[in-house]
Amino acid sequence: MTAPQLTDQALLAECDVDLYRASGPGGQNRNKVETAVRLRHRPSGLMVIAEESRSQAENKVRAVRRLRKAIALRVRHPISENGVPAAIAACIGRDGRLRVGQRDARYLPAAGAVLDLLVALQGNLSGSAQRLGLTTGNLSSFLTADTELLTETNRIRAGFGLRPLHNN
Repeated sequence: MTAPQLTDQALLAECDVDLYRASGPGGQNRNKVETAVRLRHRPSGLMVIAEESRSQAENKVRAVRRLRKAIALRVRHPISENGVPAAIAACIGRDGRLRVGQRDARYLPAAGAVLDLLVALQGNLSGSAQRLGLTTGNLSSFLTADTELLTETNRIRAGFGLRPLHNN
């Protein structure tokens, strides 16, 4: 199972969890209680932290959310030879455009699948768009709407010697 499909508890079971005292403002509670959370995902080696809240529970929720995003953006999976990955197909509207917002539960699986396709097609944006039945502009807009997704897209493209995409 991949991270988007795992429950929070199952994902946490794959992690080393460190609790520590965060520095900075926040009063006595912050200085006396271990409210900061660091998650190290053993299968991928990714690490995330959350320390902005004075509540350990809130920080754990934030850390799990960040870990899900980090896994979707950094861990690549092979894709089938043809067709549109199901995670992306679920986000293509009747108008034939990829429409999914960052707050939608389908966003991270779709972003990960787009990056998987981009790797499979050696960073080729127009080839990826064509394979998905999208316009290059629509796919580019999706990839540039999120700073972290754009950064990962450009890291992939740079690995194939291609120019970076830019925010519009």
